[in-house]
Amino acid sequence: MFPHFSSSRVWLTGQANFVFQTHAEFPALYSGPHSLINRYEKATSRVLTLYTGLRLNNSTEILVDPEEAGGSALSLGFGLAGNPNLDIVRNPLLSKAPYLGRGMIHQVIALSKDQIETTRSFLNLFDELPRRRLELRFGKFSLPDFFDINSVGADTHFQFLNWTIDNNGAWDYAADTRGYTVGILADYEDRNWGFRFAEALMPEVANGIDLVWRPWQVHAENYEFESRKGLLPKKAGVIRVLAYTNYANMGIYRDQIIQAAAEGVRPDITNHPWRITQKYGFGFNLEQNLTPNLTAFTRVGWDNGKTESFAYTEDDQTVALGLGANGAWWRRKRDRAGIAFVSNAIKKDHQNYLAAGGVGFLLGDGGLHYGRENIVETYYTLHLWRGIYLAPGLQHINNPGYNRDRGPVIIPSFRVHVEF
Repeated sequence: MFPHFSSSRVWLTGQANFVFQTHAEFPALYSGPHSLINRYEKATSRVLTLYTGLRLNNSTEILVDPEEAGGSALSLGFGLAGNPNLDIVRNPLLSKAPYLGRGMIHQVIALSKDQIETTRSFLNLFDELPRRRLELRFGKFSLPDFFDINSVGADTHFQFLNWTIDNNGAWDYAADTRGYTVGILADYEDRNWGFRFAEALMPEVANGIDLVWRPWQVHAENYEFESRKGLLPKKAGVIRVLAYTNYANMGIYRDQIIQAAAEGVRPDITNHPWRITQKYGFGFNLEQNLTPNLTAFTRVGWDNGKTESFAYTEDDQTVALGLGANGAWWRRKRDRAGIAFVSNAIKKDHQNYLAAGGVGFLLGDGGLHYGRENIVETYYTLHLWRGIYLAPGLQHINNPGYNRDRGPVIIPSFRVHVEF
């Protein structure tokens, strides 16, 4: 909406993202406390962010982003592993007051003399960076800002909206309810490859807003290797391989099933004394240019599945395939379009827990006739004027919450995005 200075030491921009979604009545043999409501419903969410930054010198900057999120979510965010709107607040009881989204120090350590041009953004105010370098970040941030990124499948402002298309659904990344954590991130970048590592805090309870400030007990490690070479000759592409380990007060599905059977009650994954358990997983992320204006991407994810889904979503295995197109193809260079398919699954212990009437922080139909949750999403983002974008979209979801006794459901959406 307003001009940006290309070389200022100060950064001040903002964005507003509004998403309207609805769905008609759909078939459901039964429903539980954490089901997607099978009657007609509608919801509108909003996320307002102010991006600020100050470059102290040629190697150090401070980034601070106040944010406000509100509105509502379909079924209060329950009932789907691949929720249709990544912008929603997963806990409707949270305060609607503004909060600190990101607040970090960014330090660049040069390891070579030659420089490369970079695009300034709210995460990096530098015009140039050393080709070979070590970047350190300390403070509050969101792990998907730096891990598992994808040029055509990772941005709810312009691209897809589904949780398991924008991110790897099996990556239970450390975060509070709003998607942020506190930690340290180190990123080594060379000419054609990079490696990054983050040590971050985990929430106190599943999907909780409070982080545990005892990193010697409760913590998460994230590792990612990136190769900036595609699979097709003479065409740009990127391959990313991710691994993570979480240590937190997480329940074990099988233990809670056995305990509940002995007591003659429904299993409760939170019904255990404080203890530190481990969850780990892996991810693969590929983006490959097919033409100058058409890019394919895929994500594959897996986690051990025996430990409680805790911080992101209830998804133990995921496979996603998609295409993203740049509007320059049809002479609308600021428009975008895409289509993607994702198939999500959970492990046997997780299935048995839900089938016995257990409730997770997102799922719980009171029973389960298990089937993979399969989702197709498509969108078109239209550049209207200056920083204003409009984007209709559509999602088709089979077996919502992994339940063959419910669905399918069709969710149309309409997004308004404004950049300042």
